[in-house]
Amino acid sequence: MHQGNQTVSEFFFLGLMVRSEQQQIVFMLFLCMYLITMVGNLLIILAIVSDTHLHSPMYFFLANLSFTDICFTTTTVPKMLADIHSQHLTISFEGCLTQMYFFMLLVDLDNFLLATMAYDRYIAICHPLHYANLLSPKCCALLVVIPWVVSNLVSVLHLSLLSRLTFCNQIQIPHFFCDLEPILRLACSDTKINHLMILAIGGAVIFFPFTFIFVTYAFIGSTVLRVPSTRGKWKTFSTCGSHLSAVSLFYGSIVGVYFLPSSAYSAKRDKVAAIMYTIVTPMMNPFIYSLRNKDMKRALRRLFSSKTFFWTWREVSFRTWTPPHAYRHLLKEQVEGSFQQIEKKDEAGVSAYRQTDTALHTLEKSYSEP
Repeated sequence: MHQGNQTVSEFFFLGLMVRSEQQQIVFMLFLCMYLITMVGNLLIILAIVSDTHLHSPMYFFLANLSFTDICFTTTTVPKMLADIHSQHLTISFEGCLTQMYFFMLLVDLDNFLLATMAYDRYIAICHPLHYANLLSPKCCALLVVIPWVVSNLVSVLHLSLLSRLTFCNQIQIPHFFCDLEPILRLACSDTKINHLMILAIGGAVIFFPFTFIFVTYAFIGSTVLRVPSTRGKWKTFSTCGSHLSAVSLFYGSIVGVYFLPSSAYSAKRDKVAAIMYTIVTPMMNPFIYSLRNKDMKRALRRLFSSKTFFWTWREVSFRTWTPPHAYRHLLKEQVEGSFQQIEKKDEAGVSAYRQTDTALHTLEKSYSEP
């Protein structure tokens, strides 16, 4: 990357310039938010790993989301805190590229994981009898590995296009970290291809998972409305509330940064939206997913109890995955409804009888576990 005929060696952040009397307040505010994010997401991971009752796809994806949020926040916030404290608001060219690579990788990964969690809810609510088959450990591993690969390829593509640009004398970034859009605004050379890739590749990475989430919740809503009991409807919808809150917070801020017209660009608005999805969203996710989740609250209590806080890894074992407790009442209703429709004299009825009997046995076994 070049600056006219000279190589660019560093960039200067303008988004972190604060008055001296506000410096300590801003530093302590972001430090507290960072520590809450780290501790909250780490507790989520430890609770899921240590409690065998949470060894299901729903919590497997949640643990991966928490790990991604830890890495995502660490990509930008520690550097920002160091800059605020020292008022040395520069970053090297290599450091900027590295930060952008991990930032884009983890943003895309967050996006894919939210779609994967929506798929988990769709299978658990709409097809509970096939939950264990459709979301086997091998399938869940693929649903995490594939987003890592795709996100990595997207990040490499954007960085390879960025490295071809030249820059003028202006190397001041009106932001608090190296993001793609503010960097492109400093380029002297033509950035049409870069912006086209942001709209095409970046738009696809955001649009398709978001559309998938929307469609899955349409099917979930249709299924839940057919549940006869009002209590069952409310209980099922409540299990989706935490995920919908996280989706709204994440996509709302992403759209505010990357997909508004260039004429509507505002550096101040851009910074506020970036703070929302780089700091606030990862900080809020542990609260969103744990405060109204009885399984998580029970696992956290066990984690802090004297008997299980210092658990050993040999105690951690992955059993056959079944739907989380919050969805099991739907499975029970579907199994009992299937029994009423079976005709034992019919060959297809015998097959259905065996299938529902196996599902009911699995359900009773999961309820009987301590």
